Parts: sequence; C-alpha cells; structure tokens
Amino acid sequence: MKTINIIILIVIAVSIAIFVSVYNDSSMYVDFNTAKNNPGKEYHIVGMLNRDKPMVYNPESNPNHFEFYLKDSLGAEVKVIYSEPKPADFDRSDKVVVIGKFNDAEGDFIAQKILLKCPSKYEGKETVK
Repeated sequence: MKTINIIILIVIAVSIAIFVSVYNDSSMYVDFNTAKNNPGKEYHIVGMLNRDKPMVYNPESNPNHFEFYLKDSLGAEVKVIYSEPKPADFDRSDKVVVIGKFNDAEGDFIAQKILLKCPSKYEGKETVK
C-alpha cells in the first residue's frame, strides 16, 4: 500500500474511535426512574422545583452544599444534592435540568451541574400595533 493510503486509513480509524468515545460518554434526557435503575451512569433530568418542600442551603456553615426536591415529567420526586453554591435566580426558575447520577447508598440524586430555565420576560405580554 502507498503511504497516503495508510495515512488515510489511520485518520479514518482515529475519527471512528473519537466518535465512539464521545457517543458512549454522552448522557441522555431521562426520568428519575430510568436513572435510578442505572446507578453510576450520568443523565440529564428535566423537572419542576417542588416549592412545598424545604431547600437546604446555609452558606455560613457550608457554601458548597445545596439540597432541594425536584419532580420529573412523570411525577417522580427525588431529593437532589448539589455540591456547589446555590445558583443565582434558582427560586425564580420554571424548569430545572440536573445533570448527574444516583447515589446507591441513600437514593439521592447527586447533581454535578444545574441548568435553569427562567421565565421569559416576554411571556404574557401582548404587543400593541
């Protein structure tokens, strides 16, 4: 084989390896039950904040511990623990996306990242023509 053919085959093989590794590492949007049945695997879960249950955040004693309850689209409710400061405007958010995995020992969802969907400043307003 010519050198150029070998180089092209190596480039294709490396490209396939990168694609497979990225695909395997990517997480999916699921509900809490699916994530609970696959502990140790990272997932995205979209839910609504349960404002009836307490949020635990005390920056004076531990600024990197935040707990709250989230209800997913199927109605399952789980305590979420986030080991970072409480995100700004968290209380005003409509929907919350948590990225993380379940803790086998206690059954809590451990979030590595929180994404907020805040209410739009344009909702509910009519335009005047």
